[in-house]
Amino acid sequence: MGKAQKYVLLGDATYPLQDWILKPYQEDENLTQRQLHFNYRLKRAHSVIENAFLRLKARWQILLKCDDCSLELLPTLVLACCILHNICEAHDNPFNQEWLEGTEPTELPKPCQPAPAAMEDGRAEQVRELMCQYFESCGEG
Repeated sequence: MGKAQKYVLLGDATYPLQDWILKPYQEDENLTQRQLHFNYRLKRAHSVIENAFLRLKARWQILLKCDDCSLELLPTLVLACCILHNICEAHDNPFNQEWLEGTEPTELPKPCQPAPAAMEDGRAEQVRELMCQYFESCGEG
């Protein structure tokens, strides 16, 4: 769209809109088709991420038991599992679908209430609008 953008994290409605957290438009009857399409694309991207983490936890089941390790160790543990996964893929040791048996997708705890509007960054709406335009220009998918 002619403007360089930095990376953003995907969030849901409970997160404040920031220029680094992309969240959907609030669902109501006033949403335009373009905004509905944006929300749909964001939801699809979020499901890809959830599926990737489900597969990572299925292959490296130590990630299912992370409640017994320190929070300081957790990022290193996840990174190590990602690196090992990539090594396995590079050496034609593909993911086995049977590993998914017994691995249930888990909902991570998150706030029940949407973030207060005061926490939102006004500039972030420009980022979301730019992404909305980009999704619109990409067509279906």
